[in-house]
Parts: sequence; structure tokens; C-alpha cells
Amino acid sequence: MAFAFSLVLFIVGIYLFGLAFTVTSFQAIIFFAGIIAVSLAVAIPAHVLAKR
Repeated sequence: MAFAFSLVLFIVGIYLFGLAFTVTSFQAIIFFAGIIAVSLAVAIPAHVLAKR
């Protein structure tokens, strides 16, 4: 479950990176949201799976 959620979160983060360059406003906020999403996608399995 944690792997599937983090995979989806990672893909959404990568999508947000690309989306930030195509919109006309809020580029920095969208790009920062992508950074947060990818960071969480890496951190969740590292912490959840490490406790198992």
C-alpha cells in the first residue's frame, strides 16, 4: 500500500514539474509542490518500510 501511494505521488510530482513550465502564473508554487510531492514519495517508503 505504501509503495503504490508513493509511486502515484512520485508521478504526480514529476507531472507538476512539467506543468510549472507550461502555465502562465504560479510557476514557483507549482514547482515547489512538485518538489514536496517527490520528497514525500521518497520519504514515505523509507520510513514506513523501515519500521516493518
